[in-house]
Amino acid sequence: MRVEASRSLLCVIDVQERLLAAMPAAEAVVSRCRRLASAAKILGVPSVLTEQYPRGLGRTPRELADELPAAIEKMTFSCAGSAAFMQAIDGRGHVAVLAGIETHVCVAQTALDLLGHGLGVAVCVDAVASRHGVDHETALRRLEAAGAVLVTSEAVLFEWCRTAEHPRFQDVRRLVVDRPPAATGGS
Repeated sequence: MRVEASRSLLCVIDVQERLLAAMPAAEAVVSRCRRLASAAKILGVPSVLTEQYPRGLGRTPRELADELPAAIEKMTFSCAGSAAFMQAIDGRGHVAVLAGIETHVCVAQTALDLLGHGLGVAVCVDAVASRHGVDHETALRRLEAAGAVLVTSEAVLFEWCRTAEHPRFQDVRRLVVDRPPAATGGS
């Protein structure tokens, strides 16, 4: 499955202050999510941001939230359980590019539900994380077995451009020049 800009929807899931405080790879996840969001903006790829119970878990860090539309608040683990999320993605893309936290909870349940709705799902392995490595790795294996495609954030950016001749390629390329910290997905 190709991740094409014209057929993609970026979904940034629950990258929130109190959840980030428990993530060993928090800085890398925020950086990579921001890179994806910036590229989506540059290339006109629609984006969705969600927040799980923000009163208790906090908000999305400002540097990331500024690159995305207003957050859709949800109480369900799967974004697909939110009517507002499903309305936001309705007809907006054939491939949902997922990033966020936690890999084995909200990201996994969203991916499985979107696959069940017939959408293609690409999970950016370097832009998702869990508190514990075993949860992260097991979730990625499960999602791949279920039909999700595992990609990196950088691979998505270059697939969205398709060629160095894309009119906005240099803008996107600048997003990958300064490499963010390594993401490990969990400890």
